[in-house]
Amino acid sequence: MPLLQIEGIDVFYRDAQALCQVSLEVEEGEIVSLVGANGTGKTTLLRTISGLLHPTMSGSIHFSGQNIQGMPPHRIVEMGLVQVPEARRLFPFMTVQENLELGSYNRRARPQAKEAMERVFQILPPLRERRGQIVRSLSGGEQQMLAIGRGLMARPLLLMLDEPSLGLAPIVVQELFSLMGRVRKEGVTVLLVEQDVRRALKIADRGYVLDRGRITMRGRGQELLDDPRIKVAYLGI
Repeated sequence: MPLLQIEGIDVFYRDAQALCQVSLEVEEGEIVSLVGANGTGKTTLLRTISGLLHPTMSGSIHFSGQNIQGMPPHRIVEMGLVQVPEARRLFPFMTVQENLELGSYNRRARPQAKEAMERVFQILPPLRERRGQIVRSLSGGEQQMLAIGRGLMARPLLLMLDEPSLGLAPIVVQELFSLMGRVRKEGVTVLLVEQDVRRALKIADRGYVLDRGRITMRGRGQELLDDPRIKVAYLGI
């Protein structure tokens, strides 16, 4: 059974339908990319999976074989499904270390918080150097690393990243995508929502294209990257 299995979900906000018959699977150990234009429902999907949104919906969402629909967000995090939100949502007047510590607040992660902190510092060495620094003084790239580090502190089985490259310089984006490979090597499965279609599909084992609330294409990452429809619609080729 897939680690995450979404089957035929419809999501409504009052009379407006945000997602229509969306089905998606993420196998353990994969990097799966979900791409599409702005406003197509990608963030809505992640927030619905995380339990942060409770729209009217049908279909099913299973994680590690359990139905998580209607489950409160903190319970979903304790199961090992963690979202790193768009725009990072850090605490700007706290230190790097204090922000990281908040990531291990859930019952599953708390007993191993010290070990998790060391693991994060090994994956993201700049955070060790800046552990006492106030977050608002960090660069955008450093803040994004911190947001991912905070997510890792929760000991995720599946880490969902929402537009992590947004607003970052190209050289920082390159390092960020290298980081995702290191995260996967640490045994963490990744579901990536990303505006940079080329990089997202290049790193992905498999990918999905979301267009106006529907999954319109799916396949191996490189296969989608080579598809003429992707080239025309998203790469300008």
